[in-house]
Amino acid sequence: MSAAATVVERTSRLPFSARTVFAWHERPGAFERLTPPWERAEVLERSGGLRDGARVVLRVGAPLGLRWVVRHRDYEPGRQFVDEQQHGPFSRWTHLHRFEPDGPDACLMTDRIEYALPLRVPIPIRARLERMLAYRHELLARDLEAHAHYADRPRLRVAVSGASGTIGRALVAFLTTGGHTVVPLVRGRRAQEHEAAWNYELGRIDAGKLAGVDAVIHLAGENVGARWTAERRRRIRDSRGIGTRFLSETLARLPQPPGVLVSASAVGIYGNRGDEALTEASSTSGPSDFLTEVGREWEAATEPARAVGMRVVLARFGIVLTPAGGALARMLPPFRLGLGGPFGRGRQWMSWIGIDDLVGAIHHALMTEALVGPVNVTAPHPVTNREFATTLGLVLERPAVVPVPAAALRLALGEMADVALLSSARVLPARLQESGYAFRHPVLEDALRFVLGRPVRAAATAAAPAR
Repeated sequence: MSAAATVVERTSRLPFSARTVFAWHERPGAFERLTPPWERAEVLERSGGLRDGARVVLRVGAPLGLRWVVRHRDYEPGRQFVDEQQHGPFSRWTHLHRFEPDGPDACLMTDRIEYALPLRVPIPIRARLERMLAYRHELLARDLEAHAHYADRPRLRVAVSGASGTIGRALVAFLTTGGHTVVPLVRGRRAQEHEAAWNYELGRIDAGKLAGVDAVIHLAGENVGARWTAERRRRIRDSRGIGTRFLSETLARLPQPPGVLVSASAVGIYGNRGDEALTEASSTSGPSDFLTEVGREWEAATEPARAVGMRVVLARFGIVLTPAGGALARMLPPFRLGLGGPFGRGRQWMSWIGIDDLVGAIHHALMTEALVGPVNVTAPHPVTNREFATTLGLVLERPAVVPVPAAALRLALGEMADVALLSSARVLPARLQESGYAFRHPVLEDALRFVLGRPVRAAATAAAPAR
């Protein structure tokens, strides 16, 4: 027997027309973009857009991965559509998406979810849905604002390597919902019609699929977040140096090369610099460790593209904050158990950036002709490792006082512990700020609360924490 239906509803006023907001929802990537990073949901099949009878098949939840089949109905162009569960975890589920004009250039967007659980069990679904809707409404408003800033510019055809990674998935969904066309560069599986196959190890790439692209975003690279065996070190180095040079040479040989290449790099190129404030003008030629050497080779490998006149942006990423993957995802389990704390003495600086500011900064780099060369893609307020641990504990409402001794890190991770976890780099995004990029979440607590779906405390401010 089903429990009584519960209704969760949220309405926001957006300074965009109902048709504009509705069109955003109809574009590829809308579901992926609106799925909070703390949730696990994957689209397995989709057909028919949002029109009546169209269907989406999802795999949701972890670790079981339940199959959820949703059908669209009550489609009214520019005004509404409804998702209705056909098969899944609820005994009943309908989600109304409504867009009511509120003047010529604004609308009221309403999400109304009505659901019933199959058993009368006190599962905390309501609070979870309220967190999800709050996240969706804020993210959508910020995304629409970002794309509106360049509304007078043509939509681009953009090739993206590393499109299936944590950063790539968020970026591709952001671009496609903004009206851009994405050509993913894929390796390790057969490319679909809209994709381009490439394999730098075999020297193969479907250059024909890159003909006519306006821009390339190069994110591909071996994961550095594991113990560095000799084989992993080789793959880290080759995927960045050889892979980037192979792609750059391919782009340079095209009859009409793209106008811009945004190539990922990392703040590890600065090395261990203590309390020194680092901008793009800071030297990268000091004492070397593995990551500084990799960073130099990585950035130098874009030279073939620069030599033929492409605008090359070297995006030096800080630690990317998202529970969907990377450093934060690995930190969350011990912190949720109250076993988190600083690494070593915790005095080392951490230069971080929220996943949506990372995506926004890449988009800004694509569209800003003045940006060329190194660009630090970090938040404007780096923190020490101890401050990071304290803030994460605060957001999770858990103590964060259990330090991880440096010796234990070295025993578990070897060289990686000193270079990636105990090293200090206080990196500032000077060129992003000078070129007008407006950060969504410039302060760590705000960024963590957003990506983790934790309510913002009344006392939280947008100012930098006092030192």
